[in-house]
Amino acid sequence: MTCTIHDLFETQCRDKGSKILFERPGLSSMTFSEAWDRVLRFASLLEESGVRPGDRVAVQVDKSAEAVLLYLACLRVGAVFLPLNTAYTGAEIDYFLGDAEPRLFVCTPATLQTHAARASETLAVESLGAAGDGTLMDRAAGADQHDSAVPCKADDPAAILYTSGTTGRSKGAVLTQGNLASNAKALNDIWHFTQDDKLIHALPIFHTHGLFVACNMALTSGATMLFLTRFDAEEIIDEMADATVLMGVPTFYTRLLKSPRLDPLTTASMRLFVSGSAPLPEEVHARFAECTGHTILERYGMTETCMIASNPYEGERRVGAVGFPLPQVQVRITDREGGNTLPRGQTGAIEVAGPNVFQGYWRMPEKTAAEFRDDGYFITGDLGRIDADGYLHIVGRDKDLVITGGYNVYPKEIETLIDALPEVAESAVIGVPHPDFGEGVTAVVVPQPGASLDKERLLAALSGTLARYKQPKQMIVVNELPRNVMGKVQKNDLRKRFADLYAPSETATDS
Repeated sequence: MTCTIHDLFETQCRDKGSKILFERPGLSSMTFSEAWDRVLRFASLLEESGVRPGDRVAVQVDKSAEAVLLYLACLRVGAVFLPLNTAYTGAEIDYFLGDAEPRLFVCTPATLQTHAARASETLAVESLGAAGDGTLMDRAAGADQHDSAVPCKADDPAAILYTSGTTGRSKGAVLTQGNLASNAKALNDIWHFTQDDKLIHALPIFHTHGLFVACNMALTSGATMLFLTRFDAEEIIDEMADATVLMGVPTFYTRLLKSPRLDPLTTASMRLFVSGSAPLPEEVHARFAECTGHTILERYGMTETCMIASNPYEGERRVGAVGFPLPQVQVRITDREGGNTLPRGQTGAIEVAGPNVFQGYWRMPEKTAAEFRDDGYFITGDLGRIDADGYLHIVGRDKDLVITGGYNVYPKEIETLIDALPEVAESAVIGVPHPDFGEGVTAVVVPQPGASLDKERLLAALSGTLARYKQPKQMIVVNELPRNVMGKVQKNDLRKRFADLYAPSETATDS
C-alpha cells in the first residue's frame, strides 16, 4: 500500500471543500468538493464499463477539467490511464489501441460516430467534451458515488505514455503510482508549491509536463489552477495580476517577450516562472530577467522519468543548466560505450535512478532491458555534463550527436555560438550523410525578422571559435524550425529533409 496521487487529492478535497480548484474562463469554476463528486461518479462508470484494476483507459479528448478528473478516477479504481495526443490520426489511434488493448476508449463528441465502430465485447467507447458534455458526462449525472478506492502499491502501473517514435514504432512508457506520487511530492517541496498558489495552466494534458507535473502538483497541494485551453500571451499577462506561478515551454516565454506589456508591474504578483520540455535559449533567459526582474527556473525531465533535476528555487538559477537532481534521484554521467562513470566536467551519457524512473516499456521486455544498467540506472539517451558546482548541463540527444571524420560533435555547442549572432533568431545543428566524413555538420538557421543572412560571413564568424571539424560545412536558411506540440525542435525531420545535401551524385544546393 502506498500514498498515491489519488490519496493526496482526496485529502485536499476533504480539507478544502469550497475552495476553487479549476478556474475556467468561459465556464463556471469548479471547487474541490465538486471535483471530488465527479471523480467518484466517473469511478463508478469505469467499473460499470468493465474496467478492472490493471485495465487500460485510452483517452483522446480536448483539454478539460473533466479529463483530469477522469484520470483521477482511473487511479481510484486501479486502472491505467493512457492519454493520447489530440493530433493523432485514425491510423495512429489504431496502433495505440491495438498495442495497449484498453478496456475503454474515450474520444471527443465530434469524433464519437467515427470511433463508435471500434467498439467490441472487449472495448467500450464513450465521449467527453471540453465543455463538460459527451456520453460520459450524461451517464455520470445519474451515477452513484464510488464506494472505496482500490488499494495500490508503489509499483502498480498508473499510466502509459507513448514516446514520439521518431526512430521506430512508438513505445509505451509504464509509469507507476509511486513514480507519480514521489515526483509530485518532491516538486511541491523544492518549488515551495502550496495551497496559496494559483497556477496558470496553458499546457496540453496528454503530456508529462501538463498532467504529471503541473496538474499533479496542484491536485496534491490544494492549489488553484487557472485552466486555459490555449496559450495567448496577452491573456496570460492579464491573468498574472491574480496568479503566482506559470509553467511553460520556451515558446511561451518567447511569445510573452513580444508583448510591450511584459514588465515588472504586470508580473509583480508572480513568484515563479518554470520552463521545460525543450532547452530555453540563453537570450530568452536573459531578456526575460531584464524585462520582468524574474529569473526563469529551468528544469529537466522526460516521459520515462517525470522530472529528474531542477535549478534551485533559492540560489543561483544557472543559465544553460538544469540544476541538481531532485530529492532521492541519482544522476551520473557515463562514457557512451562502456558505461563507466565520468568525472565532473566531462561530457557523456546521462543515466538516472530513483523513485521517479518508470517501470519499463509496455510489452517490450528486450527494449526495456537494453535501456537499463545492471545496477538499475536508466540510460536516458541524453548527453550532458556536471560542472564543478554540481549543476547538470544538457548537451543534446545521443541520437543527435554528429560523428564527422571520427570526431564527436555536440550540436548545442555550435548552436549556442550561432544563436549569439545578431542576425540569427535560432538554429539547429544536425549531421547528414557525407561521402568523405560519414556525417557533415550542417547548420539550419532561422533569421531574425527582417534580417538578411550572409551565410558565408556567418560561417566565417565561427571559424575563429570552433575547431575545424566542428565548423558547419553548410548553412541552410529556413523560415522556421519544425517543432512538436511542446516546442521541441524535431531534428529527425530536418535530417530527413536534407538527407541528400551532400550526395555525391547531385549538386548540393541550399534551400
